[in-house]
Amino acid sequence: MNTEELHLTRSRLANERLHAMVPGGAHTYAKGDDQYPEDLAPVISHGRGAHVWDIDGNRYVEYGSGLRSVSLGHAHPRVTEAVRRELDRGSNFVRPSIVEVEAAERFLATVPTAEMVKFAKNGSDATTAAVRLARAVTGRPRVAVCADHPFFSVDDWFIGTTPMPAGIPAATTELTVAFPYGDLAATEELLSRYQGEVACLILEPATHTEPPAGYLKGLRELADRHGCVLVFDEMITGFRWSEAGAQGLYGVVPDLSTFGKALGNGFAVSALAGRRELMERGGLRHSRERVFLLSTTHGAETHSLAAAMAVQATYVEEGISARLHALGERLAAGVRDAAAAMGVGDHLVLRGRASNLVFATLDEHRQPSQRYRTLFLRRLLAGGVLAPSFVVSSALDDADIDHTVDVVAQACAVYRKALDAGDPAPWLGGRPVRPVFRRLA
Repeated sequence: MNTEELHLTRSRLANERLHAMVPGGAHTYAKGDDQYPEDLAPVISHGRGAHVWDIDGNRYVEYGSGLRSVSLGHAHPRVTEAVRRELDRGSNFVRPSIVEVEAAERFLATVPTAEMVKFAKNGSDATTAAVRLARAVTGRPRVAVCADHPFFSVDDWFIGTTPMPAGIPAATTELTVAFPYGDLAATEELLSRYQGEVACLILEPATHTEPPAGYLKGLRELADRHGCVLVFDEMITGFRWSEAGAQGLYGVVPDLSTFGKALGNGFAVSALAGRRELMERGGLRHSRERVFLLSTTHGAETHSLAAAMAVQATYVEEGISARLHALGERLAAGVRDAAAAMGVGDHLVLRGRASNLVFATLDEHRQPSQRYRTLFLRRLLAGGVLAPSFVVSSALDDADIDHTVDVVAQACAVYRKALDAGDPAPWLGGRPVRPVFRRLA
């Protein structure tokens, strides 16, 4: 398949309809058509396993499914059956369902480093609840976020620090400070500078690089020494690193942690988990000042909790974390070999744990380039590969990965031509893709 054969007439019309009604043309900025080459943003009809079909009838091997949430593949039979069992029994009641008991027991058995858990529908609510709880138990106003991690919440305490702070008071943003990943000395300096003011350190325990030896343990010790709460954002690392998250893999226990994405395999469910002493402050069985922790109308919908339980059972019983790692290793080896063979091995660079691969596109000066990303994405789409990242799902098989590597090789051949020409413009087909966080539209 080449670019001229990729027909997206219906998708283009649907994108226009979306923009007329939905700000940004999507309900998640990372799914916007500005993230794709011009006129090559497919609108999805349906998915099954590792494949999706757009409304024009094109079929793709899909990576990064549901922004990393669909880690078992679309319409996974074990998950959908668990959901179906609940749909005819009612989804939301005026009192807790027995499913809430079962889901909490399952979660705490799967993530044994946590002592209590509370469910919600999205990651932002969970991380903001962690921040509020940390402020309440420490009596401190400041939040320290890891500067090297791209996203923590849609709420003001974080968005005010991004290139899109419109509508957020400066007084709120000033209470959020940043520390670099992997640098204990710089973090200690920050905590000393704001001695007695920092309520929590919040970070992804791992991301595009493995944590340096002793780093997470050292961060744990720093938090203890300075009296602040250590929060692990495990939205991505949860389940992909191990069934018990990165904390289970690396053996460092945070005070609080947040889970989402893979937890529901596409169904809306997130979790705030952590030490009983802290979590109980949001409960009813203590005599101290109460914390409004999490209280969401739909946070315990029965079918989403059933999905979460099915996901956890599948991960544990079928060794999904190990399978994701193995699939990612196979893909990474193939992509790196293809890039090297085409002479672009220093320009198409894979990063991250094998179960969570992303790619960087570098220009002739080996600097990050949105234009070369556009060229690369355009060729992938033409070959039937939908890949804003190379984050795998367990539904992929060897044939999917072999096909992906073949398409990558074809894309790398064009990449080499553009590098030789010193200008990718002839291969872009329109404006370049754009970063999600930018001040102007």
